[in-house]
Parts: sequence; C-alpha cells; structure tokens
Amino acid sequence: MNTGPDRGPTTPRRTIRQSCTQQRDNARAASSPTRAHRLAARRPAHYIAFDALQLPSGDARPRPYSERRAALLNLLAELPAPTPIQAVSATADRDTALTWYNTLHNQGIEGIVAKRTTSPYRAGRTGAWLKIRHADTIEATVAGFTGTARQPRALAVRLPDGRVALSQRLTTALATRIAPHLVPQSGRAYTQGGDAYTPVSGEVVVEVAAGTTRHAVVTVVRLR
Repeated sequence: MNTGPDRGPTTPRRTIRQSCTQQRDNARAASSPTRAHRLAARRPAHYIAFDALQLPSGDARPRPYSERRAALLNLLAELPAPTPIQAVSATADRDTALTWYNTLHNQGIEGIVAKRTTSPYRAGRTGAWLKIRHADTIEATVAGFTGTARQPRALAVRLPDGRVALSQRLTTALATRIAPHLVPQSGRAYTQGGDAYTPVSGEVVVEVAAGTTRHAVVTVVRLR
C-alpha cells in the first residue's frame, strides 16, 4: 500500500446496514413531514462527502484529486455549525492509514481506499482508486437458497452475529456439491436486506469469506 505522493490520500470506509424496520420507518416518514422530523430527531444521520465533482466555478472532474479535496474542505467550512455534512477522513501518511486499517475494523470500518492525488475523476472502475478491505473466513449455517434445490444460485447463510445474508452466486462446482445437502421447506423467508430465499431444514455448514461491506457481501468458499 503506497500513500505517498503518487498514491494517496487514504480514506476509511464504514459499513451502513439498514434493517427492514428502518426501511418501513423511512417509508412512513416519506408520507408525513411530521413523521420525518420525528424520525430525524430519533435517528440522526450524517452525510459523509468523499469528493467534489461540481463546483460553483464549473465541472471539477478534470482537476486532480488534491485540488478537489481542498475544494471540498473549503465548501464544508462555509456551512453553519453544527452540520451533519462532513468530509471523509483522509491522510497522506502511510503509518496513519495502517493504524486506521488495523484498529478500526471492530467499529465497522471495512477497510481503506487509496487514491492518486494527481488523478482526475473518472466514472467506473479505474486504477486510480485502490480498495483494501478486511475479509474474514468464518463458518456459517445455511438458512436457505435461491434458485432450485438441485441447482442453487446463492445461499442464505446465518452469520455469527445472527444476521442472515445472501451470498454471491455459487460456482458450478460448489452448487453441485452443496445441492444434495439442501432440504427445502415450504414458504419463503427474507434476509434483513429484504432478499427472498427458500428456507431449508437440517444443519448444513459452509465456510464463507464475509467482508464487512456496505452490502454485506458474502462469498461461499467451501462446504464443511
């Protein structure tokens, strides 16, 4: 990881999870200004700004990131305090970036992003941004699947923290190996994110790489 003049600064990334209850509250709040104000007071939110792409002077995307970062900080400094809008933490110091990476994982920080200070903003995937994320290999119980029992596309797995998450698409080899162990039950079940799956009975355990990402990405590695 290089956070010097060519690769930097580095920013921490936080996982944001929203339960079905929160989604219902948001839907209710959208239908009533009074409810919206009440919800905002009960669950205050902060907006974390990563970049400034449009400035009063025009399109900022062709400008280097170092200039866009400075412009972002200047814009936010003009907002009345206190403000819920904040710039994401950033540093050009490698040791500070490593400290963030090694110590903030337990607080829900999924990793860090390194950006070239000289790079303009380009949409889509680009080598100017480098994501360094935590991923832990853990055991998880299979709660269900999508697709068919003979050809499962993905698994719904129950993670150690109790939440049920849908895995990424299974490889053909994994799906073939796991399918004989799936005993489907009637009805449908849903993950905390609202994804539907067919529940199963029995105790099927898989090993997964579960990164603490904002979309709770889970990759099935093998059948235990």
